[in-house]
Order: sequence, then structure tokens, then C-alpha cells
Amino acid sequence: MPYLILGLVLFLGVHSVRIVAEDWRSRTIARMGAGAWKGVYSVVSLVGFVLIVWGFSQARMTPMQLWSPPTGMRHLAWLLTWLAFVMLAAAYVPGNAIKARLHHPMVLAVKTWALAHLLANGNLGHVVLFGSFLVWAVFDFSAARRRDRAGQVVYPPGRALPTVVTVVVGTLAWAGFAMWLHGWWIGIRVIG
Repeated sequence: MPYLILGLVLFLGVHSVRIVAEDWRSRTIARMGAGAWKGVYSVVSLVGFVLIVWGFSQARMTPMQLWSPPTGMRHLAWLLTWLAFVMLAAAYVPGNAIKARLHHPMVLAVKTWALAHLLANGNLGHVVLFGSFLVWAVFDFSAARRRDRAGQVVYPPGRALPTVVTVVVGTLAWAGFAMWLHGWWIGIRVIG
């Protein structure tokens, strides 16, 4: 568990700089340069991610069950992760109505993904991992909306075709991950 926690501190910590220290971030980028900032940010993120993966795999070897979620939570988790994949696609497909409405679909995707996994899993490792991401996403979304209001950001309206493409791409990515990649990468087959 210590490696999981250290990884979360590094990964979510570097991803929280804009939430808690926007002015410091701006000054540091101005002093270091954007390239150097991105390099440090990427290295710290990568180290944190590796520690999260390693720490979570260690935590899964000796699980401490806190509760046993009802079977229905798995079905709800499938639906929520599908929504998360669609929102993730919305962050990248230009001109879609989902991004026009939600403004920050990637952060909402993380929030939904984390909630889904918390609902379907009741051991300590899952609570630490997904609970941390859920709390981070709540604060990040709030900070992003405040930045939008302060900057008077206006999102262009979405169009029908990019929105359909977003839903199709998100659905295909979700299906591929649920049927094959989750089992291959994580070791837990979700569907199939």
C-alpha cells in the first residue's frame, strides 16, 4: 500500500498544481520555460503512474475487504464506465455537443470512472485508488469551472455528426476495453 499511496501523491499532486497553485505554476513556467515544465511534469507523472500500478498490484495480492457490493453494482459500473468512455472521447472529438455542454468531459470521465469502480469494489486498495481519483476529479472540475468563469470562456455549440462520432468512438473503446483489454492489462475480465 505505501507504493500506491506514494504514486497517488506524485501523480495526483502534479496534476493538482493548477488547482492549488495556479500563480506559482505560471511563474515557474515563465522562469523554466514551457518545455522544461512539461518535461518535469511528465517525468513526475510517469513515476507516479508506475508506482500506482505497482502499488495497486501489491495491494490486490493481499486484499482487505471492507464491504461486499451487491451484484447490481457491477451492472451500474458497466453503465457508468460506458458514460466515462463517451465523455473521454468527447474531450478529443472536435465540435461535439457533449463537450459543448459539459465543458470538461475528461475530468468528468475520471470522476465517473472512479465512482463506478468504487461502487463495484469494496476492498481497501480499490477505495484508496479510486477514492483518491474521485476526490481529485471533484476538486479539478470545480477549479476548471472557476477558471472558465474568470476567463469568460465560451464553448462553441456542438454539431450532430461529431456528437454521433463521439458516442460511437466512446462505445467502441468501452467495448474493447471491457471485453479484452481490462482482462489483459488489469487481470480482471469484466465481460466475456
